[in-house]
Amino acid sequence: MHKRPHTAWTWTGILLTCTAPAWSADWTQFRGPGGQGIGTAENLPVRWSDTENIHWKFEMPGPGASSPILLGPHVFITAYSGYGLKANTEDQQKLMRHVLCLNRRSGERVWHKTFAPKLPEHNYRGEGSYHGYAGSTPTTDGKFLYLSFGKSGVFCLDLDGNQKWHADVGQRTNGWGSGCSPLLYGDLLIVNASVESGALIALNKRTGQEIWKTGGISSSWNTPLLIGSTSHPEMVVSIQDHLLGLNPKTGMELWRAEGVHRYVCPSAVAQDGVVYLIGGGHTSLAVRGGGSGNVTKSHTAWRKTKGSNVSSPIYHDGHLYWASAGGGFLCCQNAATGETVYQQRLEPRPGNIWASPVMSDGKLYFTSQHQGTYVVAAGPKFELLAHNSFASDNSRTNASPAVSDGRLFLRTDRHIYCIAGP
Repeated sequence: MHKRPHTAWTWTGILLTCTAPAWSADWTQFRGPGGQGIGTAENLPVRWSDTENIHWKFEMPGPGASSPILLGPHVFITAYSGYGLKANTEDQQKLMRHVLCLNRRSGERVWHKTFAPKLPEHNYRGEGSYHGYAGSTPTTDGKFLYLSFGKSGVFCLDLDGNQKWHADVGQRTNGWGSGCSPLLYGDLLIVNASVESGALIALNKRTGQEIWKTGGISSSWNTPLLIGSTSHPEMVVSIQDHLLGLNPKTGMELWRAEGVHRYVCPSAVAQDGVVYLIGGGHTSLAVRGGGSGNVTKSHTAWRKTKGSNVSSPIYHDGHLYWASAGGGFLCCQNAATGETVYQQRLEPRPGNIWASPVMSDGKLYFTSQHQGTYVVAAGPKFELLAHNSFASDNSRTNASPAVSDGRLFLRTDRHIYCIAGP
């Protein structure tokens, strides 16, 4: 696939010599702008295959569940190699993390950096831990790139790949691995270090210095979400048994409500001050932000015994959309009441869906682990627009896609694809 050696070009030189057109939208964090899986791209592809609508593809140095992010003319993506590819048959000493910068227009490699892990890491024991060595999606403020690698810590790189600082957020591991993605808020980089230290930690994004730390973050594999106004900022994160509302400036808990009563992987979404959450144990709920203390009775809008325990939901035009982790169905709920609008079995059967969906251009994209991507119309009536897969690539996909400028960026364990319509 497209590869070329790293050169001595600087980021400024790349920008000056790049002939690509101006990019209308970046995708700079997990689930894109606002962290809710919603894009503004139009004319997105509906159908693709090995030979149809593939603008470029790049062979990755190894697998991973992290999503690509897009900044100007470049794509950033992480991976791992050397260990965790087959159960208990390899040496952890060979484990390596990777971060790559690709040319967004051509798919050519701009630079490639490797990171040796801090060992021991959690042992690979099959499906549950397979995603866990490169599960966190990077983020960028347009000047620097921020990476989270579990107990190996948080790294800040400049856009040429040079390390600026490194911070430790805890030394614990978990058999499910680490998967929360960092979140930028002003001068803070906020990390859900539930696995590593049972805490939310805010670092100074310029120096890596710890600014605040909030404990009690248990069984939480989701990325925090910012809601509320500038004058009254709130950040929500789902932990075992509770949905928490915190002040992102200080980490102080503002409120809590009854949440999901087991480990929590899906990230929340929000609209007009209402937070929507799904989780394991067949749970979905809506909680109004604001308030103080335990707001379960005063602020819970609805709670239903229907939900999924891995991928995150999408809110669009008064409806909540999500896919079951392994049941093979897509659910649409009325966001005001939680009532089911439709529950539709996807065909062909998708198997596991662990990747979080994205939506743009009136289309929902649900990517399964091994059975391809289902493109569904975003509306209260189920309409499957297409089912797409690669005959030459049956590797697993746990990563959420990125969308921008009429293109879909889809990552499997083997390749990253730029998919564009005709």
